[in-house]
Amino acid sequence: MKLRLLSAAVLATLTALPVAAHQAGDLMLRFGAANVSPNAGSQDVAGLGEFDIDSNTQLGLNLTYMATDHVGIELLAATPFSHKVSLPSLGNIAEVQHLPPTLMAQYYFGDAGSKVRPYLGVGVNATLFFEEKFTNDLDGALTDLSADTSWGVAGQVGVDYLFSERWLFNASVWYLDIDTDVNFKLGGEAVTIATEVDPWVYMVSFGYRF
Repeated sequence: MKLRLLSAAVLATLTALPVAAHQAGDLMLRFGAANVSPNAGSQDVAGLGEFDIDSNTQLGLNLTYMATDHVGIELLAATPFSHKVSLPSLGNIAEVQHLPPTLMAQYYFGDAGSKVRPYLGVGVNATLFFEEKFTNDLDGALTDLSADTSWGVAGQVGVDYLFSERWLFNASVWYLDIDTDVNFKLGGEAVTIATEVDPWVYMVSFGYRF
């Protein structure tokens, strides 16, 4: 009887102890679905209107190191995003792929014993464009498509929920300042169109805490 009472007391004590959700020295790997939803705008393209860019969802990955119980450093990565580019009067005219690696400094609210840790982040984004191609070249009038690498600031809000000692669920949103020059030739003449992509990035993921 005494052994049962002692076992019950130990179990109750362990259950009552706080679980360290995020603490200094932790490393977290999150993986899930990331959607890039551009808020595109550009200079007028030869009287045909502004570029529009559709959304795309890919595998998102981020790695976070907790420098303190409240401060984290995160690197966002993903499989390449692929977007269709259109003009109002022509529809889809091009496709482009990009990678948007983003480095964030984050502040986590609550204490290390909290299972729920909301956070804010600010950082820098580098967006690399590749595989640019026209899908409608206007019978050869449009050629030599490229887009310049973009550097810009990034903002973030997110929340982690630790549902076991090591595993967590995450939901997060980024805003990325992405501005690029789109370069091509129209009828053999070089054209450069200043373009703002400026997407919201939405991600839901699972994570593992090392």
